[in-house]
Amino acid sequence: MSFLLPKLTCKREVDQAIKSVAEKVLVLRFGRDNDAVCLQLDDILAKTAHDLSKMAVIYLVDVDKVPVYTQYFDISYIPSTVFFFNGQHMKVDYGSPDHTKFVGSFKTKQDFIDLIEVIYCGAMRGKLIVRSPIDPSNIPKYDLLYQGI
Repeated sequence: MSFLLPKLTCKREVDQAIKSVAEKVLVLRFGRDNDAVCLQLDDILAKTAHDLSKMAVIYLVDVDKVPVYTQYFDISYIPSTVFFFNGQHMKVDYGSPDHTKFVGSFKTKQDFIDLIEVIYCGAMRGKLIVRSPIDPSNIPKYDLLYQGI
């Protein structure tokens, strides 16, 4: 399903998307087109893109083609999804140590829709961090690689 969503293939394109998407949530999925979990996430993103078109713009970013952002956002696990609003990085409290990105795939389309709605409403009120509406049992668990350093 990754062929249904637009791709950003270089740093300049990612920069342009961050600067130009206004009054909508910018969703950047960092991953690889041939990874099974990325394909599962891409399917959810593609199926919800039309429903969320008034609130969000979704792009796919290949971690191998944009290493600057892969390193900047500390993309250690793929897929990782990062959110922006009016050029501002939006953080989400998932109940995990990392609020900068969602790691893994969403369990359901509704989880993703609910998250975008919460980010959008919070951003419209000027918040830079929002609390995740996703059931904690639906959030993938992982360990931070730099923990304890």
